[in-house]
Amino acid sequence: MVLVAGFAVLFVGGGARFAIGLTLKSVVDDLGWGRSELGLAVALFQVVSAGCMFLAGRLSDRANPRLVLAGGLLLAGLGIGAMSLVAAPWHALVLYGVVFAAGNGAASLIPVSVMVTRAFPERTGLANAAVTAGMSLGQLVMIGVLAAVLVAIGWRSVFVWLGAAHLVLLPLLLGAIRGGGDRGEAHTRRAASGLTIREAARTRPFWALLAVYAICGLDDFFVSTHVVALAQDRGLDAYLAGNLLAVMGLTALLGVMAAGAWSDRAGPLWPAAASFVARLAVFGLILVDQSTVSVAVFGLVFGATFLVTAPLTVVFVATHFGSRHLGALTGLITMVHHIAGGLGAWIGAVTFDRLGGYDAAFALMLASNVVVLALLPLLRRPQVV
Repeated sequence: MVLVAGFAVLFVGGGARFAIGLTLKSVVDDLGWGRSELGLAVALFQVVSAGCMFLAGRLSDRANPRLVLAGGLLLAGLGIGAMSLVAAPWHALVLYGVVFAAGNGAASLIPVSVMVTRAFPERTGLANAAVTAGMSLGQLVMIGVLAAVLVAIGWRSVFVWLGAAHLVLLPLLLGAIRGGGDRGEAHTRRAASGLTIREAARTRPFWALLAVYAICGLDDFFVSTHVVALAQDRGLDAYLAGNLLAVMGLTALLGVMAAGAWSDRAGPLWPAAASFVARLAVFGLILVDQSTVSVAVFGLVFGATFLVTAPLTVVFVATHFGSRHLGALTGLITMVHHIAGGLGAWIGAVTFDRLGGYDAAFALMLASNVVVLALLPLLRRPQVV
């Protein structure tokens, strides 16, 4: 039931958080906005949801994380559904950037990871990869369906259907958490050992993790926000461009499951390094060739790396800092990831509006991935004395 509940929450959230990228061009063209105006709402979403992820992580250390998820689903459903009514940029700032962001931050990977890690202490990487696969399948299935909705009846209907999906899931989740093992979870929390945030901050791996995940977020949300618009700019119609984003969910599923199994055998460092090497390659490709084929290759290969670091977060934290404050530490790292992601989405929008293309942003992402590869050796598994 832990796996089913976590998978379902991330399936719906995985579709919802990509909807803004699917609808970006349609919204700004219909309402006469610049891409940077909607990009600002995405940036605010990243900051607010990041802060709420950190709070959700701390709550999950102290209470049943499944209750945190239920509250988040309700708020997220109301916020994303109301996006169907937007008429001015400030509406998107409030509804998407604040209301949906707060709910999405609570109903997120952080409380799901805490819940799953307590239930599966031996195969943590694979178990977290299995639920994280819900995000990639949600991207594949929901964005594929919503791309058809977008073409058939318009972008406003996309948000109506997403709001309904959140609210339909809520009673199912509440049924799943009825009588669910609080006593065992409380025992796990008491027995676990590990560093607090303040103690972890005195170590080099802590700061290396923050930097790596910040750069990862910069890449992730730049690409997820702008890849559909880029594909349309290069000649794909709205349906095919939307399905590129959806199929990226399939490659993300393959990547995240491979990374989870690999991390259980060899630790989290090698799958993380492989994903950033792949990103370097495709950012280099898209800088020299932006044909339709290259855009498709870029999207699919980047998609395979998109969720790799998500299940590795708890493995990195448990390896270097222990599990007692798992929610708070993973929440903090993910908060940094998402705040940087908001910056990435905004940089992409401003670059396009001012320079007429994404080349400068692609060059920045390429350089940032070189920095990540220099930082990763600091995250080698501690030697057992």
